Amino acid sequence: MFEGIFAEKVLNQTYIRPYPQAPQETSGYFVGSQSIYRYALKDSDYPTLIIPDPLYDNEGGVIKPGYYEIALSDARDFLILMQSKNPIAVIPVIKIEEDATEQQRLNNKKVKKELKKEKKARDDTNKKRAKVGMTPDEPKIFMEASIEYNPKKNYYLIKYQRGTIRAWGAFKG
Repeated sequence: MFEGIFAEKVLNQTYIRPYPQAPQETSGYFVGSQSIYRYALKDSDYPTLIIPDPLYDNEGGVIKPGYYEIALSDARDFLILMQSKNPIAVIPVIKIEEDATEQQRLNNKKVKKELKKEKKARDDTNKKRAKVGMTPDEPKIFMEASIEYNPKKNYYLIKYQRGTIRAWGAFKG
């Protein structure tokens, strides 16, 4: 009885944290493993990058902490940091690689047949979903972005992955 009263009083106080802040795990998921970090938002084609601290450059510019989308330019020579579809920064790409084995796998006849079956099943499901007013089911593309700071050389490294394309961008901090 005493424990229940104590817990109720503690939970009603706004300035007391009854549970520790770390580890930040919700429902058995580690922070960063949820689908928003792996597959981005439904209306976005770009991975989500979380910047926890302000980033300063040598010219006095700052990128505020927050959630950003990161896109690879068409020429694959720049990463574009966007917030609400507005470009915030352009970061040069220092390395890029594409998984060639995935193209070979997609050219395999068995895989093509499986993909065709999956597409037909998805189309049937989407017709049923449209009748009830639900959004269509689309295949998910693996997306991930992260940022690291190297204190020895004083630069930030941004890792970008979308599907089979990986890119690394760097800028001085």
